[in-house]
Amino acid sequence: MAKGTYQQVKDALKKLGIDDYNVVDHPAAHTTEEADKYIAGHEGVRTKTMFLKGKKKKFYMVIMDDKKRMDFHEFMDLTGTKRVSMARPEHLEEELGLEPGIVSPFGLLNNQDHNVKVYIDKDIVDEPIQTFHPNENTHTIFIKTKDLFKFLKAIDFEPEIIDL
Repeated sequence: MAKGTYQQVKDALKKLGIDDYNVVDHPAAHTTEEADKYIAGHEGVRTKTMFLKGKKKKFYMVIMDDKKRMDFHEFMDLTGTKRVSMARPEHLEEELGLEPGIVSPFGLLNNQDHNVKVYIDKDIVDEPIQTFHPNENTHTIFIKTKDLFKFLKAIDFEPEIIDL
């Protein structure tokens, strides 16, 4: 499978008429903490996107504030999922065409099987702007929350809002 690329994200957003976003180019960032240093002073909630695997090869994407800790038991209770853990790098590559540390909703462009359920924490839904790596960790995109939802819907993913 072709790797996700920044160009792929720009092309997809352009095709959808989403052009009101900003990008900060920076050295490769391997953690949210590293990325946050490069984007200090720019408006937008700092997010983390986790790619999880449940039993029977079910996959989940969880988008939340990067300051929040993921509670796997609470997630399983809220969603009725079973035996959820971080997906292995090979699953990330297979399903999203991404490497660990670069997970974002833009990786869903590569999810041919549409077998990933997307969850967004309600704490960030009302934030006007969200931040993500656009399939490469040398850029951070600042996208309006409404445009993120428009993007997800356009590529056939209906995120569920949960209270983590």
